[in-house]
Amino acid sequence: MSAVTESQVVLGIDTATVVNVGLAAGDEVLAVATVSDPRAHAEQLLPQVRRCLSDGGCRLVDVDHLVVGMGPGPFTGLRVGIATAQILSAAGSIPLHGVCSLDVLAIHYVTQWAPQDGFVVATDARRREVYWAAYAPSGARLVGPHVGPPVDVPEMPVIGPAAELYPDRLFIAPGPRSLDPGVLARMGRSLPSVGSEPLYLRRADAAEPTRRKSVLVRRPARHA
Repeated sequence: MSAVTESQVVLGIDTATVVNVGLAAGDEVLAVATVSDPRAHAEQLLPQVRRCLSDGGCRLVDVDHLVVGMGPGPFTGLRVGIATAQILSAAGSIPLHGVCSLDVLAIHYVTQWAPQDGFVVATDARRREVYWAAYAPSGARLVGPHVGPPVDVPEMPVIGPAAELYPDRLFIAPGPRSLDPGVLARMGRSLPSVGSEPLYLRRADAAEPTRRKSVLVRRPARHA
């Protein structure tokens, strides 16, 4: 067994935006890892999990709980993180807790900035759109998550990555601009469960055709 035995160990994984991995024992963050390349989820996630476990001085068998961000986020990157967390959970018989990724930024904002009014968390959804949800000052989610153009976001203080992308369209507030994997690991279990279904919010770009295309060559009609 490793030396980490005093507090329950939580491994957090989120790939709703970039690759984020965090490891915590109780209120102590043991290790974090972030890979900012949005196209490196499949290649980098497991190595970063191994790195965090090594840096934290424990092994997968020492992990008591897994927390995974269920989005919203782009289809490909998001499913890599969720599938990996599900595999690790099954392999190690570790309880898995799925949370809304926006809730992680919200709880970080509430605990560090102590807002007095409601606010919005918004992240990049590409296609000139954002994923967003509205929250009470306590951090309780009131509306969302939704996806749409920045103009659809309520006129409330906005935190999260989208605040820097659309400074002329959103009411920007000082606060976290990216998900903190340490917060995910340390506080993720206290967030509401969103179940086991990913929060894609829209269809994948690569969708199966709804109608089969004919491969027969149409011959021109003969005229008498």
